[in-house]
Amino acid sequence: MAPRVHSSSPASSPSPAACTGEQRKVFTVWMKSLVLNGHGCTVYDSGGGIVYRVDNYGSRCSGSVCLMDLDGAVVLNVVKKKLAVGRWEGYKWRGQRQETRPWFTVTRPVRPFRGWSHGRPVSSSSCEFRCDSTGRVTRYTIADECRAGSGKQGCSIVDEATGLVIAEVKRKVTASGVALGEDVLSLVVQPGTDLALVVGLVLLVCGLMNRSM
Repeated sequence: MAPRVHSSSPASSPSPAACTGEQRKVFTVWMKSLVLNGHGCTVYDSGGGIVYRVDNYGSRCSGSVCLMDLDGAVVLNVVKKKLAVGRWEGYKWRGQRQETRPWFTVTRPVRPFRGWSHGRPVSSSSCEFRCDSTGRVTRYTIADECRAGSGKQGCSIVDEATGLVIAEVKRKVTASGVALGEDVLSLVVQPGTDLALVVGLVLLVCGLMNRSM
């Protein structure tokens, strides 16, 4: 039986707007809901505390999902655009209200296949992210790896202007080299990167686009 990921305590962890400091931060993404028989995912920090969660309850492949903190406060709403094929938008929440302007937009081509990497097919999506403070638009490329019959194995988020990888998701492996279940992922986020943005993009690529959440 594959090992499972559980929170070390019921206490909530702070939900940082960005990963501060000079060191990269590592999170665990468990593609399971905290709600029994529900669909969603849970994000843990390196200490085992819950940072974010998604609970779709009994609904799978929903056209709209909410990223929440442990207390259930909505941080981000990710919506599939009905009249635009392969287009998703993320809306930030401030208090009890959703902002009217999209915080980020993700577009996946109808035929996203781009090539091969280490023997696995790689597809690509594009993201436009609007900074809160300056309004400046930053463009990212989301490259995700697939394996026939098993869905997404991981993804990397690249800043198109600099070519730098700001975040990367892979299947989680223990210190002794044992790979955990396919629904347990390791998320590495570089300093200065908005964590809610990264988690929202991971939800899209590893959950919603893959129809596993």
